[in-house]
Amino acid sequence: MFEKILIANRGEIALRIQRACREMGIKTVAVHSEADAEAKYVKLADESVCIGPPQSALSYLNIPAIISAAEVTDSEAIHPGYGFLSENADFAERVEQSGFVFIGPRPETIRLMGDKVSAKDAMKASGVPCVPGSVGSLPDDQDEIIRIAKSVGYPVIIKAAGGGGGRGMRVVHTEAALLNAVSMTKNEAQTAFGNPMVYMEKFLENPRHIEIQVLADEHGNAAFLGERDCSMQRRHQKIIEEAPAPGLDPKLRDKIGERCAEACRKIGYRGAGTFEFLYENGEFFFIEMNTRVQVEHPVTEMITGIDIVQEQLRIAAGEKLSFRQKDVKLHGHAIECRLNAEDPYTFVPSPGRITVYHVPGGPGIRVDSHVYQNYVVPQYYDSMIGKLIAYGATREQAIARMKTALSEMVVEGIKTNVPLHQDLMRDAAFVQGGTSIHYLEHKLAAAKKAQ
Repeated sequence: MFEKILIANRGEIALRIQRACREMGIKTVAVHSEADAEAKYVKLADESVCIGPPQSALSYLNIPAIISAAEVTDSEAIHPGYGFLSENADFAERVEQSGFVFIGPRPETIRLMGDKVSAKDAMKASGVPCVPGSVGSLPDDQDEIIRIAKSVGYPVIIKAAGGGGGRGMRVVHTEAALLNAVSMTKNEAQTAFGNPMVYMEKFLENPRHIEIQVLADEHGNAAFLGERDCSMQRRHQKIIEEAPAPGLDPKLRDKIGERCAEACRKIGYRGAGTFEFLYENGEFFFIEMNTRVQVEHPVTEMITGIDIVQEQLRIAAGEKLSFRQKDVKLHGHAIECRLNAEDPYTFVPSPGRITVYHVPGGPGIRVDSHVYQNYVVPQYYDSMIGKLIAYGATREQAIARMKTALSEMVVEGIKTNVPLHQDLMRDAAFVQGGTSIHYLEHKLAAAKKAQ
């Protein structure tokens, strides 16, 4: 096992990784920007290195600075967390070329799954069901594009092959709007991702977003840890996640989970990963694979008892998975609310000093957050300040505990989205379970209209 690792990230995930390391007796190095010098995980780390000014491009995305920090601290491995460089194959390659272990998949696997077209091809070859659409990227021939759309059937969605984070996609309902949408998405893809390739998929009208968590080692072992429902979204950004997915047939989950595990074995996957699906009318359609730990991993940890981050560390150190598929048992239900520093209804970010901070407790409550009283939320990064997780023997108990926890949560000095979460925990459709990915957008639009 490693003696010392560098955590190439910030915020709650940096603290989460650090806690996993401390439990295993591994020393940690925290890298930070000038804006994060007073962060909790920086203070708790065995060593810390400032890698640049507040702007991400000059600090958390600065590959030479991160590699240098690993060198001067004699770190053995680098954990990228999520976001930033976590799915950057060039970074993974540089880490390994510099003599460190990258705590994640091999660079070639990240490249394969990072390109949505090659990822779909790999999934089809492994028997994982995909959304009907173009075979590979769209050609330049306009007549051929029109023919493909007709064969797929409207509405269709045009997506950037190198896209992510909800960017680089357009829904098209008519042939008249098709070619313009393809052109605009290509331009956006080139600007945002440096890759103009786009592809086409059938646009599902009311799907749910269900994902399968996998872990695989380099000895050919792979297992899936059940599923999560992440359908409560706004602008393709998840707000609430839960495990297991309400109303999903366990036999169907096991069937799709086995295919995901088999796909991992086929592509030689290493580490933690997530297969993301749209689910509609009893059918799963693969959309992408995330080759890193997810924001929402705690809900899976709560229902399986498996520490996903510690498994990542063991796998990276060359160990075999500490369990087999038959050992994975799902117990109870867990719900996670992402806590953001933002206006709960306009979603305008709300950076600034937290003057009062009190977190809830009690049975089944977990808070993953790096903030504290008098902490200043910087304006330079994502607005998430933490995650509130509630576990119960049943979904009903998990919701009841989440309601209580949200009522006890106190954050003053900045605005947070706690009131939105309180509203959603009382929402009849959410309580029933099984809402689509469009539900929250429609609910917010209706509320705005009613004002």
